[in-house]
Parts: sequence; structure tokens; C-alpha cells
Amino acid sequence: MEWYTVNNIDTVDSPALLVYKERVKYNIQQAVAMINNVDNLRPHVKTNKIAEVCKMMMDAGIYKFKCATIAEAEMLGMLGAEDVLMAYQPVGPKINRLLALVQKYPSTHFACLVDNIANAKNIAAIFRASGKQAHVYIDVNTGMDRSGIKPTPAFELFGELQAVTGLKVAGLHGYDGHIRDTDLTDRQDKSDTAFNRLAGLKQHIALAYGVNLTLVTSGSITFPTHAQRENLECSPGTFVFWDWGYKNLAPDEPFELAALVITRIISIVDNETITTDLGHKSVAAENPMPRVYFLNAPEAKPISQSEEHLVAKVPDASIYKVGDVLYGAPIHICPTVALYERTVVIENNNAVGEWKVIARDRKITV
Repeated sequence: MEWYTVNNIDTVDSPALLVYKERVKYNIQQAVAMINNVDNLRPHVKTNKIAEVCKMMMDAGIYKFKCATIAEAEMLGMLGAEDVLMAYQPVGPKINRLLALVQKYPSTHFACLVDNIANAKNIAAIFRASGKQAHVYIDVNTGMDRSGIKPTPAFELFGELQAVTGLKVAGLHGYDGHIRDTDLTDRQDKSDTAFNRLAGLKQHIALAYGVNLTLVTSGSITFPTHAQRENLECSPGTFVFWDWGYKNLAPDEPFELAALVITRIISIVDNETITTDLGHKSVAAENPMPRVYFLNAPEAKPISQSEEHLVAKVPDASIYKVGDVLYGAPIHICPTVALYERTVVIENNNAVGEWKVIARDRKITV
């Protein structure tokens, strides 16, 4: 029996997201083994959004986390996580929601990102009015050009923030998601360049202000290039489930596929064409075709997709029948997880229960 097949798959409706518990545990163990010190591991939970998975990480000794939304932060607060960094700059009503989290879950230390003085002052004013102090990390643009502030103006921003009451700068954050080289040597070189921008800023601030800031960086692809650095928190996220895209992009990394989608053939169109129920609503659709790789039908090549259907070309459609189950490895797992309210938990090749994808919701209680 292949590792991914499920004995009682006939009890599982399709499309569905399957999470293989043993493989999740293995991936967590691998991440802990790779890091120089578990104090330097701050996994991003945006991939899994599942309390049970985060609890598995906590059971492995991980106590720092990163997240992208208020709901993900609240999920961690509900679990009693010790330290949570919201790797996003809250604006508008999200500032009030972050304050509400701080008030509702006092045993969890929450922080967020900032990259400009005006919004930092907005955050500080709202926290100050409630007798609280906001803890923030300056979001530094180390080359991705998606958000954050470049190192030279970031130094100036740090100076401005020293005069803002109701706010404390705890560290520097720089996501290096622009580094996606398959060759590990090339990845390491580019990672060193991005990291040196962050480390240089830290040193500049330390010399000028006598403050030793925490550094946070790394996604799953650059995780191996940072894992042995001292005094750096790494924040991989995809590692916990992995996906077909990263499996091929970074074959040097030890992680295994731990979450799959299942789909069933719903129509045989002609001698070379089959249609499944894996539409846009069932697997991440932001990438060009193919968006999924079928482990038990590698010859099936997806050619088109709509909301409820995925059409694939095959050499010989006669070997398939309507109702056949296909096990798919998503090219991108993170948005795929967010499409499902619940996941089917697989243990020892059996569907044993369900986990709610609690943080796919925009709001839990706060």
C-alpha cells in the first residue's frame, strides 16, 4: 500500500483535504533537528491554520510563532502560546482587534510589524489609551519589495519610534521570500546578502542606541540557509505540510508531503480526457497549470479548471471509471488549506477524524 492511500476512503466525500498525522509529526521533528536552538524557531502558522497542528508543534518544544491574521493570532492565544508575532502591519480596525487580543489573552505576548511612523503612532495611541504598550518589529525590506522599509530609512524610523509613547520596538523582521533558487549554493549566497542587510541594521542601531534587537527572517525555502545562525529566529511555515512546488524547488530539504487533496472522477469525456471534482474552490488556483500532481495517476495532466471541475488529459481514459479516487499533491498548499473548513485526519492509512481549520475564518471571537 502506498503511504498516501486510505483504507476507508469510501467514507470520505470529495473533494477533501487529507492531513497525514504521522508525516506532520515527522516534519516538525525535522524542523527542530535542523535549527541551532529551538529558541530560534518561530514557525509561521499561515500554512496550517489548525489548532491541533500548532499544539503538535508546542508539544515538540516550540513556543514562538508567527502569523498573518488576527484569527491566526487568536488561535495561538487560545492554545496558550507564549510568544506570537503578527507578521503584518495592522491598519484601521485591525489595530483595535490586536488590542482586544492583548487584553483577552494576557498569558500570550503579542507583537506586530510596522514600517512607517504615521501608522506606528496610530497603533501606539490606541494601545496607550487603554493603558497598554504595543510591541512592534520594524518590517525591513531586504529585497522582496512587497512590504517593509529599506535599511537606511529603517534606521531613521527606529530613531523616530523612540519618541513615541505606548510603543516598544522589540526587533527587526525581514522576509526573504524572493529567494527561490533550487541550487543550495546560489540560495545561500542570496540569503547571506539579504541577511547581511538585516544584521547590518541591527548593528547600526546597537552602536547608536545601545539596543540589542531580535532578528526574525526566513521562509521554508531559505530555512536551511539560516538554521545554524546565532541570535536569529527562523520562521518557516510550509514545512509542516510541504507541497509539490517546494518538493521540486528545494529537493535538499528533508520535509515530506503531509497534506493532500482527494478528488473523484465525475466524467469520462473521451478516450483521452477525464474530469474530476477538483475545481478552483478545492485547490490553490493562483498558479498556471498544473496546479496539482496526482500521485496515483502521474500521467494525468490537468489542462483546464473551473469552479467545480478540473479536466485532465490521460494517455488512455479506458483504464479509469467514474468514481475513481485520485490523490493530489497541491503545487501550493497554503491557499489550498484555506479553502477547507475541516481536514480529514489520516493515521495508519485510515481516516480517523477531522480537524477544524479554525483560522481560515476572518474572525474567531475578536
